[in-house]
Amino acid sequence: MASITIRNLDDETKARLRLRAARQQRSMEEEARHILRTALTNPRSKTNLALSIQRRFRRLGGLTLDVPEREVIRTPPQVGK
Repeated sequence: MASITIRNLDDETKARLRLRAARQQRSMEEEARHILRTALTNPRSKTNLALSIQRRFRRLGGLTLDVPEREVIRTPPQVGK
């Protein structure tokens, strides 16, 4: 097993890690391993934005939008003729 040393960890972060470890009944070292393991083995899913929004609103009963009809594309102006 490999070891790492984390230098320059501010006191506030260390205190929060200590409290989090105590709540989980783990040592600070085991809690740090757990945080790293979780962060690196469960990457965020690469869901597109539309699906994420749809899932969020589905819990609230969904959302239906009226989509206006599209207009015919205008002919672009002729420049320099």
